[in-house]
Amino acid sequence: MSAKTTYHRSMAIWTTLYVALIATISWTPLGDRFLAGPSAYLVAALPAVPVAGMMMAVLKHMNSSDEFVRALLAKRFVIAAGLTFVGCAVWGFLESFARAPHIELWLVFPAFWVAFGLITPFVKSTR
Repeated sequence: MSAKTTYHRSMAIWTTLYVALIATISWTPLGDRFLAGPSAYLVAALPAVPVAGMMMAVLKHMNSSDEFVRALLAKRFVIAAGLTFVGCAVWGFLESFARAPHIELWLVFPAFWVAFGLITPFVKSTR
């Protein structure tokens, strides 16, 4: 199995687990039952496990890739992170000073991947 296939499979598994955990916690009676008392902290933190898994999958893929692919992924990652940071800063100031509605902090991670997906077709060089 190629490194790219392993990466895609790993990302699919971690993403599915991430979505399943959020859905379970958010929209089922199971989430309501466990989001009370001390167990609420553990249950609420569970979706961070697949987030860490996705980051490890990306790093493993970068490590197993050639120099060009590694540099290209790193550049895309940095640009997507920068766009996410700017978007979060803008929205944070809008919330603080313009009474914009609050956006949950956990949405930053999906926003990063949206930014990554949007810039990927345009970032084809390591320069």
